[in-house]
Amino acid sequence: MRTIYFDNGATTAPDPLVIEEMVRYLTDYYGNPSSGHQVGREARAGVELARQRVAAALGAKPQEIVFTSGGSEADYLAIRGTVKALGRQQGHIIISAFEHHAVLDTCLALEREGFIITLAEIGEDGIIDPGVVEREMRPETFLLSVMHANNEIGTVQPVREIAVLAHKHGIVAHTDAVQSFGKIPVDVNELGVDLLTVSSHKIHGPKGAGALYIREGTPWEPINFGGGQEATRRPGTENVPGVVGLGAAAEMAVRRLEEDAERVRLLRERLVDGVLNGISGSSLNGDRVRRIPGNVHFSFKGVPSRDLLAELDQRGICASGASACSSGACTASHVLTAIGLPLALALSAVRFTLSKDNTLDEVDFTLEALCEVVGRIRRENPR
Repeated sequence: MRTIYFDNGATTAPDPLVIEEMVRYLTDYYGNPSSGHQVGREARAGVELARQRVAAALGAKPQEIVFTSGGSEADYLAIRGTVKALGRQQGHIIISAFEHHAVLDTCLALEREGFIITLAEIGEDGIIDPGVVEREMRPETFLLSVMHANNEIGTVQPVREIAVLAHKHGIVAHTDAVQSFGKIPVDVNELGVDLLTVSSHKIHGPKGAGALYIREGTPWEPINFGGGQEATRRPGTENVPGVVGLGAAAEMAVRRLEEDAERVRLLRERLVDGVLNGISGSSLNGDRVRRIPGNVHFSFKGVPSRDLLAELDQRGICASGASACSSGACTASHVLTAIGLPLALALSAVRFTLSKDNTLDEVDFTLEALCEVVGRIRRENPR
């Protein structure tokens, strides 16, 4: 049975060229990058080349890049490091209502410690209005975090406009760019943010590697200690092969961004047209245009997403859903709740995320399977 992988929003297959670069740092250049001898210097050279590559991809300076274990850790460090640097014991933080749990849960933990957290409302189109964010700002607001592209519905947010408003009020601005980086242009100077997070395994690099961009002069302090690595900003021996893979993947993604984005966008539009025109009771969640190229998020009225995903999996098609039912209780994804999607549609939502590795034939095969499976599930479970 063939496998069609349409879950690239969860992780991507490492590119062969990325793997080739990484392997050298598992075999030939295996040293500890903190060691002063030749083998250690070779490993250090790989780390610093990766830092330069990631910085160049973001329009940043190499010294503004801190390597982490992934996007989630980078989000956590961005928020906690800002709180610590400002010496805050209380205060007000604004985040969007559909942030990734790495941001959301970190802020909810701060709320339990006495901070005030505001979840800024999202429009039904999956786009946040900068005016809504500004209206939530208070004299005690010191930090704002709005993701660049949503991890479920793929909508791209007006981060630049929000960052301008934040700075007008003296607020530090962070964005989670894990889903957007390498898929649409992500330049820290264009976006105007103070902190930005990226992840390797979303751009055909390895898992376990990410980076936090910290603009020079931003109030930020490390929250962990113990080794002095990453200019004392994040202790622990660097994951050299992972860091090298991130650097290679970032450079490759930016170099091929325009070409890959256009090809993936055409595949996405064929899938969207095929579903909306060929399957009654289907709908697209989030703005059709203002989204990252490879993301499509549908609801199929009367078709539980868990049933649909299971049927697709049996046909070798890998997709994903975030809402769930267990023990008789149904829970909608907080992202879909944030855009006001009714529970029935939230529980019938499925995400397909495409990459440069996907083909037109795979899209057409999936469309045929969807038409068949959706129709059969509806016939067997009339509502």
